[in-house]
Amino acid sequence: MTRSPASPRTQTQAPSLAPSRHPAPDDGLRILARWCGSTAMAALLTATACLPARAEGEFTAAVPRPKPSAEESVDLTPQDPIENLLDREPKPLFSNTLIPYAPAVRSLPGGTLEVQQGALYLTARLTEDSPPLPSGVMWRIYSETSSDDGRLELVAQAEGGDAEFRLDPGAYLIHTAYGYATRTNRIVIGREAKPKEVILNAGGVLLSASSEHDTPLTSAPLSFDIYGSDFNERGERNLVARDVHPGKIIRLAADTYHIVSRYGDINAIVRANVQVLPGKLTEARIYHQAADITLKLVNAPGGEAIANTSWTVLNTGGDVVVEASGAFPDFVLAAGDYEVIARNNGEIYRSDFSVKDGEDREVEVVTASALSRAASD
Repeated sequence: MTRSPASPRTQTQAPSLAPSRHPAPDDGLRILARWCGSTAMAALLTATACLPARAEGEFTAAVPRPKPSAEESVDLTPQDPIENLLDREPKPLFSNTLIPYAPAVRSLPGGTLEVQQGALYLTARLTEDSPPLPSGVMWRIYSETSSDDGRLELVAQAEGGDAEFRLDPGAYLIHTAYGYATRTNRIVIGREAKPKEVILNAGGVLLSASSEHDTPLTSAPLSFDIYGSDFNERGERNLVARDVHPGKIIRLAADTYHIVSRYGDINAIVRANVQVLPGKLTEARIYHQAADITLKLVNAPGGEAIANTSWTVLNTGGDVVVEASGAFPDFVLAAGDYEVIARNNGEIYRSDFSVKDGEDREVEVVTASALSRAASD
């Protein structure tokens, strides 16, 4: 007897629960519904049997979008404008933000924490025997590796007395400044706490000036320039501090310094060498031989000053010391002999005068007409 081949629908259905015959698919579903005794189950199975069969691995392929025709317009305008990196504000070379106080930690198995940074505790002293400095110290921590432009990267900074930093493990340069006294040290940090004491080997100097008779100098500004003992490539001393006012303590590394004291802004200049000792305050007083001079062009001794006058003061060698204009030019001159030339209304008047230490006075230049009248009388 020849069997007809099974249809695909029969192969994909579940087997019938009836033992005596092979019912049609619809009959089997009705038998199953009666066996379960549930109308809802029969409806579910009926819907399942009606679903079309799908081969294993079958999926619905995506349909590609049709190619746009030439007539269709295409919008080429970008949604977001492209940022020009050259228009950005330049980023700062150094960051002024200090590192956080709390160290970075990493969680380990078991709930323990591992510290990722090391602690650096810094103190500074003038000498090995002096107490730690309580204030006035500037601390700067630099990375040992330089950037592309050759500069060291500033990692952290602090100001005061002692300081504490939390740093990643590595090598650093510690720059310590106390006034003009500085020191640089290299240190390697791990994940432990590490103290570091910096010995500055520094002292201080207190500068003042007066006349030879111990008279305070108050007629003109008084200032000091401090130079080191080393010379630059031009043969000049290296400037350490400029325009220092009297009575101010200047902190310096222990060494010998060249002091230039200026009384006024003409030629009252005195130079001296001062030694600064470590841990000591050196008080240095510089003596000037100078006086404050006021010039007047008058028609008679003790008369009124003539306005619109131009002045030139020469030293004994004929070099110009100072030039001025007006009825009462006033300046501080170093002690010595001078010649003054006054020009007014096309006329030239000359006179010699001397400056003595501490004797502030007026120098009168009498016109030639007044002198001629006095001679005839």
